[in-house]
Amino acid sequence: MTMLNTTQLQQKIDQAIEVLERRFFERSELIRLLILGIMSGENALLVGPPGTAKSQLARSISKLFGSEHWFDYLLTRFTTPDEIFGPVSLQQLKQDQYVRKTAGYLPSAQFAFLDEIFKANSAILNSLLSILHERIYFNGREKEEVPLLFLVAASNELPDEEEQLTALYDRFLIRYEVGYLQHASSYEKMFDPPAKEIPVVFSLYDVKDVQSASKKVAISEGLIYFLYSLKKDLEEKEFVISDRRWNKIVHVWKTSAVLNGRDYVSIWDTVFTPHMLWEVPEDLPVLRELFEKRFTEQVKAELEAELPLRRYHQIAQRWLEKESELHAFQFKKEIGHKMGAQRTEEYRSMLEECRLELEETGRDLRNRLLGWQRREKDMNAYIYEKNRLIHQVDKYTVKYVHLRVEGERILQMIQGVYRTVFDREIAGTEYDYTL
Repeated sequence: MTMLNTTQLQQKIDQAIEVLERRFFERSELIRLLILGIMSGENALLVGPPGTAKSQLARSISKLFGSEHWFDYLLTRFTTPDEIFGPVSLQQLKQDQYVRKTAGYLPSAQFAFLDEIFKANSAILNSLLSILHERIYFNGREKEEVPLLFLVAASNELPDEEEQLTALYDRFLIRYEVGYLQHASSYEKMFDPPAKEIPVVFSLYDVKDVQSASKKVAISEGLIYFLYSLKKDLEEKEFVISDRRWNKIVHVWKTSAVLNGRDYVSIWDTVFTPHMLWEVPEDLPVLRELFEKRFTEQVKAELEAELPLRRYHQIAQRWLEKESELHAFQFKKEIGHKMGAQRTEEYRSMLEECRLELEETGRDLRNRLLGWQRREKDMNAYIYEKNRLIHQVDKYTVKYVHLRVEGERILQMIQGVYRTVFDREIAGTEYDYTL
């Protein structure tokens, strides 16, 4: 990691979120996603009807950086390259040089908002493609690096099948459908906005430091397999994501890790992934379902050290399969049924192994479940530590409750087998299942 002050950066992010949430209601997830997009240097596309504050939100985010290098334009099919990239320099033209004066236009901007971007004509598209992807503008014969940190685009509709528009669409890793406000409380607040100007919260160095640190973030084999499994799941449903897009998604994961003070990617850095996968908004529910399934599996796998449910279940299942056999031996022993010495010794040995393993496993599982219950009392803070950009924390606390419930079922299974075979309870495994 670089000398990035993570605590200070997190305080800035918290402040930025608070400032924006006071002005933009029902946009909490989008606000967090756009901050993550800025820090990772990825473009964002907002899809939705007019009047949903798309441009206002984009401008407000740029003000958090105090940047004067802001470019904002509404594109139509009649928009000319001069309006976007600057007028041709007449002085240079006299010298047979076709060069644009880009100061104050998109090639000189650090933040930009392009409304109705898919209305751009072919004269503008090619230059946009290189700016969005490579951060390069071809000015005459010169190839100029542009200082663009973040570009938000908006559209009321998605592009048709035209090849150039499809290529432009693919340049936007982050995609978000924005709708009208739904809650009465939002309308109440909308008519009484904060009077204060949006403060400068970040510096441009924050973005550069985060991007520098993200290059050193490691990703485990487990998360690479998670990505590959998700990729295969999507392909089975005929969703095809390019390798370039997956590479950019991993870059966003690494950026999230930096923002959360880690030098390795956690499964919690992947929570916004569904918004980087869809081609049309209607696909989002299916994609989210596929992602959540793999996400839950990965969380469960990473928690095996704390709550090894798979091992507990294997032990419970093993003795459940032998329950009838061991119970029958106990019954025969009680009624004085004669068995061969070798067979009797085998069952006695198996009984002792069963007793010891069920007692040890039952007590260990019970103690871990009690510890899990204590954690659940402050689960919101626990998850917030995993990823400070998560806003629907309750959605994830439910996953932990499900793991506890699964553990409780296994404990009941262990207690049931022990009770059947030994006709008594396991000492030290008392547990209140009503919580």
